Amino acid sequence: MALKVLSALDAAKIQLYHFKAIIIAGMGLFTDAYDLFCIPPIMKLIGRIYYLDHHNSDKCSVMPKETQYKTTPTAVVSTLVSIALLGTAVGQLVFGRLGDRAGRRRVYGLSLGMMVLSSLACGFSICKTRNCVLVSLGFFRFLLGVGIGGDYPLSATIMSEFANKKTRGAFIAAVFSMQGLGILASSIVTMVVCRIFAVSSNKPKSETPDEADLAWRLILMMGAVPAALTYYWRMMMPETA
Repeated sequence: MALKVLSALDAAKIQLYHFKAIIIAGMGLFTDAYDLFCIPPIMKLIGRIYYLDHHNSDKCSVMPKETQYKTTPTAVVSTLVSIALLGTAVGQLVFGRLGDRAGRRRVYGLSLGMMVLSSLACGFSICKTRNCVLVSLGFFRFLLGVGIGGDYPLSATIMSEFANKKTRGAFIAAVFSMQGLGILASSIVTMVVCRIFAVSSNKPKSETPDEADLAWRLILMMGAVPAALTYYWRMMMPETA
C-alpha cells in the first residue's frame, strides 16, 4: 500500500499545491538567509554605539573629530557571526531526527515558531550596557540558529516528498533559490532603516545618532515577519506520505 502511494506521488502531474509548497518552504529559507546575513552590518552599528576606537581616541588632540571611528573587535564579530552557525548545526541534527520520529508538519511548525520568537528576542536583547547586550544577543542568536537549522532539512525534505520524480530537482532548487532573495532583503532592509534614522536625526553625519541603538534591533526583529506570515500555511500543509 505504501509503495502504491509513493508511486502515485512520483507520477503525479504538476498541480497548484506544488507551487504553494515551493512558496511556503521557500519563505523559510528566505527567513534563514535574512537572519544569518543581516548580522555583519549590525555588528558595524554595534561598534559605533558600544565601542570606541582607542587607537584614534589617543590622537584626538591632533585628529579631527569625524575620524574617531568606533569599531567592534574582530573576535566579538567572529563570535556573534559563528554562534548562529553553531546553533544551525545543532538544529539540523535535533530537528532532523524529530522530523523522522514526530512527523514533518509538527516539527516544521516548532522550528518556525522558534525562529520567530528568537528573532524578536534578539531585538529585545537585555539592558543597554555593552557586555550585557553582547551576551544576551549571542544567546538569542544561538537559539535562532537552532531554529534555522531545523528549517533547512525539513524544507528540503518536505519539498522533495511532495514533488514528482521529474520535477523534484527543479522544485528543490526553486526553494533554495529563496536564500538569495533573503540575503538581498537583509541588505535592503538594513540600508533603508539606517537611512530613515540618519535622515530623521539632528546630529551631523560624522556622529552616530542616539537612535542607532533602536535601528539594529528593528532590523533583527524584521526577520520574524516573513516567518510569522507563513506559520498558518505551514500548519495547514498535509503530512507527507
